[in-house]
Amino acid sequence: MTDNLDRRTYDLLRLIADYEPIGSIRLVDLLRRHGYSIEDRTVRLTLADLDEAGLTEKIPGRGRRLTPDGASELERGHVSGRLEQVRARIAMLTGQVTYDPVEDTGEVVASAADVPRTELDGALEALDVLDGTPLSPVPIAVEPDPIDAPSDDAVRLYAPSSITIDGVLLSRGINADLKTAGVAEYHPDPEPDAFPHDGDLDADHGGAILRYIDAINGEGSTVDVTRLLIEAGRDDVRPALTGGDERSLFVVDNREYPLTRYDEARDLAVEVRDHLGGVFDIRKPREAGPFPSERPGWEFASMTYGAIGELVLSLLVEGGYAESWETLSGLVPRSRFEPLGAVRARERA
Repeated sequence: MTDNLDRRTYDLLRLIADYEPIGSIRLVDLLRRHGYSIEDRTVRLTLADLDEAGLTEKIPGRGRRLTPDGASELERGHVSGRLEQVRARIAMLTGQVTYDPVEDTGEVVASAADVPRTELDGALEALDVLDGTPLSPVPIAVEPDPIDAPSDDAVRLYAPSSITIDGVLLSRGINADLKTAGVAEYHPDPEPDAFPHDGDLDADHGGAILRYIDAINGEGSTVDVTRLLIEAGRDDVRPALTGGDERSLFVVDNREYPLTRYDEARDLAVEVRDHLGGVFDIRKPREAGPFPSERPGWEFASMTYGAIGELVLSLLVEGGYAESWETLSGLVPRSRFEPLGAVRARERA
């Protein structure tokens, strides 16, 4: 069976690894939350097959857990299949974005982190470094009792993901080709000589992305790449935001789109950034960098975006507040988000 695991079965193994021991009823709910239309009987039959293959085992009265062989299989995985899965999820979420940055309404793609309730005040305080900087606003949504949280006392924090901007562009008929995820140097207000650009620095962009220091190429910027960079500690959000001379390191992603839609895409990006925060950099092919690798083709413009969602994850993981987290949790209505200051005040009341 291990030679023929499909995408859904790998997702099932991953969920068992994340929440073990876990029963079939909860697995069905989690799979449905991840977009699968699946029945209880199908999950039970799949689990029986995984038991027989030696990848999972029953814990009486508690559910399934991975065996050492199951953990190895999940680690080894089917690389092309997992990349296909991530690309498919990004494409699905991009196509489902209904956010209108002009009206500031609709659904956005969100990153999510589960934080122990006792640590919530500290977690929100850790995010305060973003507030009042050019990166703000910092919209946050709080789900008090997520049913799939790793512990009973967890609170889930949502923040808008960078993939939202791809959905906004797509809804206007602008097909953006997501190219890379990487780490870029950021400064909220750099000296002009330190920032090679043919035009003027624009405060509407949320500060300045100075240069890429790492980029991972592939057909689409992926959850796995973003997670890898954050878990490896390649990012360092605080330095430039706390008055230091050092530059911050942000996890960002890059996309290319038709140069004929340059002005429209720039205006949309400004609107998205104004309401959802973060930083973006947009370039024509003749301009100086930063580009993640080579310049785009002459018919394409380049846009790098560092969203509040990825910055929130970076800070919560760095501070040890996130029990679990997901870069592309799903769609969340814009109306559920509040400014960080309002969330802090309410939670302290």
